[in-house]
Amino acid sequence: MKIATLDSTEAAGDVATRELLALADQCVKCGLCLPHCPTFAQTRHEADSPRGRISLIQGWATGELALTPRLNAHLDGCLGCRNCERACPSGVAYGEIADHAAALRVAALPGWRRWPRAMALQALSSARLVAALGWLARRYRRLGLARLLEITRMARIPRLAVYHRLTTAMGAAARTVEAREPAVADFDLFVGCMGSAAQGDAVAAAERVARHLGLRARILGSPLCCGAMLRHTGHPAAADARLAACAQTFGDRPLVGLASACVAELRTHPRLRDTAEICAFLDQAVWPATLAPRALRRRVLVHEPCSHRNQLGGNAAVHRLLARIPGLSVAPLPSGHGCCGAAGTYLLRHPEMAQALLGALLDPLAADPPDLIVTTNPGCALHLAAGIREAGLNIGVRHPIELVAEALDSPAGPDQPALTRPAPPSKRNPLDPTHRDGPPA
Repeated sequence: MKIATLDSTEAAGDVATRELLALADQCVKCGLCLPHCPTFAQTRHEADSPRGRISLIQGWATGELALTPRLNAHLDGCLGCRNCERACPSGVAYGEIADHAAALRVAALPGWRRWPRAMALQALSSARLVAALGWLARRYRRLGLARLLEITRMARIPRLAVYHRLTTAMGAAARTVEAREPAVADFDLFVGCMGSAAQGDAVAAAERVARHLGLRARILGSPLCCGAMLRHTGHPAAADARLAACAQTFGDRPLVGLASACVAELRTHPRLRDTAEICAFLDQAVWPATLAPRALRRRVLVHEPCSHRNQLGGNAAVHRLLARIPGLSVAPLPSGHGCCGAAGTYLLRHPEMAQALLGALLDPLAADPPDLIVTTNPGCALHLAAGIREAGLNIGVRHPIELVAEALDSPAGPDQPALTRPAPPSKRNPLDPTHRDGPPA
């Protein structure tokens, strides 16, 4: 088998490789990142640490190392959590290094390996196809097929187990997303490709909360993908095309996202850099003085996705928003090794590591389980729900906005008026001070 390499001559003449090496050379190999790396915490192997992976990238890019399956496995084993970036005193952009290296590694693959993978990722970035997968996942669960595989122990077959656990979790979460396209709206709600498969309830909840606050949300009937999954798996051109489509559609309007990873990706485009995360957006919005959330007597642990912590600056707004609900006991979910293990497609590609990291989060909860875990990222939510089900724990997994909607809705149902009469809709769009008033949708 021919092993792909980049010799020093090719590296000197290749712009992408030169850029990669320039970024990688910023790392002084001090090792302060090691205690913050989830995979290093699991394996204690230098090659599974940020500085170890950077050293491997440098060795390969300069032609000193061949891209062997072993080297590739160490690089591919990175979660992309970017915990190391927060700990790095030199400000090394590890996420950018990893994305550059992934693109070069994909380009080095023979076509017969590269194109099927690219097609699969393109399909998983299609909102329409993912919605169809969500519909199938619901049937898989409702028709008893999931239970049948568990009874016959087929669900324990390694190649089937990872898809079974994710499909079962998706079957419980998938909901149809209803389009809302009023002539005049205060903001666009970014649903993304995973919205109907993992966050359908959250989309509906966000629209209801906005309505309680006198804000009108636009929800497109044909959701777009931000491209994050493609970018982090080595397909930057396809990712750029999707991000550009988002900028073309939303660039002139206030945009609010439900998924922390999507918000982080959208902000990388100059026209979308002001994209708001839904909890931060609602926390900063003007709440009518007469709008009082009703009490919810529950114990809630807040999971902080890596994308929220490391790219959006933390989820303090989630805690502030939940603090508006009387009776709610809210605390952070202990971080375990710093990542739940979902990490986009990582939970499919590296199921053993993904479940080990998830176990570090969930195992301590067995003695004193909360009522709910809330998280702002759909991949994390599915991974958490699957692990909770496998552990036999009775813990719900929801988006924080769903609790806010429940507290604001009338006990008679979400379509009923709020407990108290809201003040007239605010004339101010929290994201756009130049917004012109229009008739209610």
